[in-house]
Amino acid sequence: MEKIAIIELNESVLKLSIFKVSGSKYNLALSQSQNLSLGEEVYRDELLSPQMKNKILSVLKIYRKMIEKFGVEKIFAVSSNFMTRARNYRGFIDEIYNNTGINFTLLSDEDYIKYLFYSVVNSIDNAKGVFVYVGAFSSYVVKYNRRTILESATLPFGTFNANETEKNLDKLTLVIKKKAASCGIAFEEEESVKFVGLGNAFLAMGKIAKKLERYPLDIDNNYQITKATIDKTYEFIKGLELDKIRKIKGVNYDNADKIAVGFAVIKGISDALPIAEIDVSTASVMNGVLGVNVISLAQERFNDLLTNSLENYYEFSKDEFSINQSVYNLSIILFKQLKVMHKLPRFYVKPLRIASYMFDSGKCINPEEYSKHGFEKIVYSDIKGVSHRELVIAGFICVCQNLDNFSLNEWIKYKDIITEEDLDAVRKLGIIVKLAVNLNASRNDVIKDVVCDILGDSIIMKTIVEGDASYEIAEGMTVANDYKKVYKKSLQII
Repeated sequence: MEKIAIIELNESVLKLSIFKVSGSKYNLALSQSQNLSLGEEVYRDELLSPQMKNKILSVLKIYRKMIEKFGVEKIFAVSSNFMTRARNYRGFIDEIYNNTGINFTLLSDEDYIKYLFYSVVNSIDNAKGVFVYVGAFSSYVVKYNRRTILESATLPFGTFNANETEKNLDKLTLVIKKKAASCGIAFEEEESVKFVGLGNAFLAMGKIAKKLERYPLDIDNNYQITKATIDKTYEFIKGLELDKIRKIKGVNYDNADKIAVGFAVIKGISDALPIAEIDVSTASVMNGVLGVNVISLAQERFNDLLTNSLENYYEFSKDEFSINQSVYNLSIILFKQLKVMHKLPRFYVKPLRIASYMFDSGKCINPEEYSKHGFEKIVYSDIKGVSHRELVIAGFICVCQNLDNFSLNEWIKYKDIITEEDLDAVRKLGIIVKLAVNLNASRNDVIKDVVCDILGDSIIMKTIVEGDASYEIAEGMTVANDYKKVYKKSLQII
């Protein structure tokens, strides 16, 4: 286990993140940030003022002490190339190194695209598509397929400089649309393109859109915005005074005018490109830097984003008593063996995988009633490779390990995300997970396989074992009453 520090200096924040890394698995151990008006100063004066330099240096000295206290082995410090706009930037980079020993690397547009791309493909399960990034002074449109960048375009505008020639937002969107339309990225008419949006402007739009749509989840990553919602959110912001924009909760923008300009940029680009809907991504340069320089060196392939995400969670939550892998394996076996009875399509395999791997995730709140508290943990653990609907279903599957925990009032909160079919599914799959847990009751991995036979109103579950499985079978039979309630058949385990 090693500790890695990533420091990012951008137009509005100086951020420190410390990660614990084990092979290709990582966990954020510490995050600190300090807001700055650096971009405005550099854009306005083309200089770094003594006051700004002193503020950055004082924060970096504190970060350095924190890094040393955490026993960090490696430090990666990066800044976007907006810094080159300041005529005195070279001397300041040297001054930082002389005072803190931190050596900043200025990222070119190509570097930025590379790091963002790595982070995008590891945040959303989308092998083929286009990501759109709206930055402070530049925006990117990048077309990719199977972890390879096919085409990319750098657009010379962002939230800081897009409106330097046009203050009217509607006119600005037309200017942006014209520039974006000539970006040079080819889109075939019959081609179905998956779009991903990232950067602070997209995150802010997602947060505001969720409020307008009364969306029940506060999850940024993989939130889907339709073109109609982009237009609706833009019109909402356009009609607000700056003071009212500043009062919107959850939007991390110091300057309200940057939100309005950012939304105008998004609308202009969405008007120019064939965007029917776009998925918001929390992908960042910081995660890209960690991935390219540390994680990818472990030489593990990430063909299955969900599996990697679950294993990453497990790496930093397991203990010597953990049986999550065994419960997961047995749950998948039971799903296949009971297919004739549950009659659920393959769509539910991903939610089952999550719920079975994280069946006891609520133990951090209450070890004895972990299923009752597993919903929040599953939904908000930043599991990648699944939709919001699949996350909500997985959370309710975990809850339904104990059917008495299920609340219809809680279910109704998510009625715009889930369906009536899902209600039947979570109960059936909750029983499967509970069976898998109880068939691992001694935590000795005795039961290796299960074969099920249906005989009239009963199902005979034959266990294939290595050792004495009498305790597991007895515990499995405690699920019989709930099994009959959901599946309408008696259960016999032998």
